[in-house]
Amino acid sequence: MPYCVKSVRFVFPLMLLLGGGALRGQTFGSPIGQMQPQNEAPQQALTGSVGSEPVAAGDLVYLSVSGAPELTRSYRISADGQIALPMLKEGIEIAGFTPDQIVQAVTFRLKEKRILKAPIVVAEVMEYRSRLVSVVGSVKSPTMVQAIGNTKLLDAIARAQGLTPEAGPEIIVTRPSSGGSEKQSIHISAKALFSGADPSLNVALHGGEVIQVPEAPKLFILGNVKTPGVYPLTEQGGSTVMKALALSQGTLTFTARKAYVYRLKTDSPERQEIEIDLAQILHRKSPDVALQANDILYVPENAKMKLSATVLQSFSGFGASTLSGLIVWK
Repeated sequence: MPYCVKSVRFVFPLMLLLGGGALRGQTFGSPIGQMQPQNEAPQQALTGSVGSEPVAAGDLVYLSVSGAPELTRSYRISADGQIALPMLKEGIEIAGFTPDQIVQAVTFRLKEKRILKAPIVVAEVMEYRSRLVSVVGSVKSPTMVQAIGNTKLLDAIARAQGLTPEAGPEIIVTRPSSGGSEKQSIHISAKALFSGADPSLNVALHGGEVIQVPEAPKLFILGNVKTPGVYPLTEQGGSTVMKALALSQGTLTFTARKAYVYRLKTDSPERQEIEIDLAQILHRKSPDVALQANDILYVPENAKMKLSATVLQSFSGFGASTLSGLIVWK
């Protein structure tokens, strides 16, 4: 019997020691004053507010109302600037309100209609559709940007992952006018914008703007040049004959003195032929000639000069071989 008592005394502390860790690993809930009602749905996790600016029609607002899971969800603001809560007959006007002001408006209405006695409301803006800016054209990833806070032109272009190699020399920003009916367009040099020399070119965005990056106009270079082809005009003001020859890596041998530019006529699909004294330009005896977008520069080959050279080369080869034969024969 004494042996049994000693065994019990030894085992019981051991059970307490082993069981204490297991008990510490369990959760028995909050204190009674902090316990949640059993019928209350778990509160949906918020994804984070995108800003704290005033909202407008079309924006998406998320409301979290403690003790009322049926009210906790996202709301799209209607065209008249209201949101409609399930247990309220009339909508709540929130257009022009910040998130803090939305909380006050919703809290007041829930108390006024005796829906909740002491509601705890949290409001977050999930989308500013009223502040969307479109970035289209020759950008790597055309996108929609929300103009929140101090959003500027370079920010929007960065969100579109920059310009493509085919991008033209200017960026067009179209924005609504103060009246709202008409739109105004701003043409900005891409080179000047990215250089940062003039900070005023990095215009602020407020929503409703369309940023368009047109594809660069083309210049067609054909004929007796080293690399004929189609080249983008990435500089404002077009190009020149000398620049075009530089793009095509210069002329080949036996180039004619005259070159030709084929240019579209105004309001016509036909082209006019413009003769250029290429030799005078290359020898700096005549000023360079400007080229426009979609011009075709044709550099002909001097067939007579090439034929004469071929004949001379043939005679030269024939004479050398004859002389060589005579030497061998002797």
